[in-house]
Amino acid sequence: MVTEHAQGRKPSPTALLVLRLPGTAPTQQYTLMDWIQQAQQLFQMPKPEHFTNYRHCCECAEHDETLLAYDVNTIGVEQLGNPGWDPLCFSSVEGFLYYVPALIRITLDTMEKPQERYLDQFLFHLMRDGKDNDVVRACSPEQRAFVAEFLEYLMERYSAELDGYTYSDAILKAYEIWSVE
Repeated sequence: MVTEHAQGRKPSPTALLVLRLPGTAPTQQYTLMDWIQQAQQLFQMPKPEHFTNYRHCCECAEHDETLLAYDVNTIGVEQLGNPGWDPLCFSSVEGFLYYVPALIRITLDTMEKPQERYLDQFLFHLMRDGKDNDVVRACSPEQRAFVAEFLEYLMERYSAELDGYTYSDAILKAYEIWSVE
């Protein structure tokens, strides 16, 4: 089946369920824990000594302190869920990649909680400066494919939550950025 996306047209929000790259099989059916465990394996790296340019200003120092106070298993929406005060906006690429498993976990944990949903920020961080951004360049093809597959999973599993919102465009943009060509 040729989808709107495969023909070069932007799919409608209702077409998200049939989004497939030509010649690919449907997304593997992982459990929530499988997604988190796979992310932890693929993005397993030492915790950085510092996450930000903490000497730059008080705000950078505070964000660095927040990111240092938690690890990939303990950081949550409480620390990362405020778009106006998001420490990851100031993080180095290495620091961001360290926290990818946490971002997967937080996204999954909040998908069915519209008032707490982290998806907007997750997509914002994945899109950064568009195609070939610094985080994408720092990832292996396997890591990129995992992130793209996770986004596809979100589109399939949570199509009702994504339909009719700005999520549709953002998740498709992020998917295109992270897909391995």
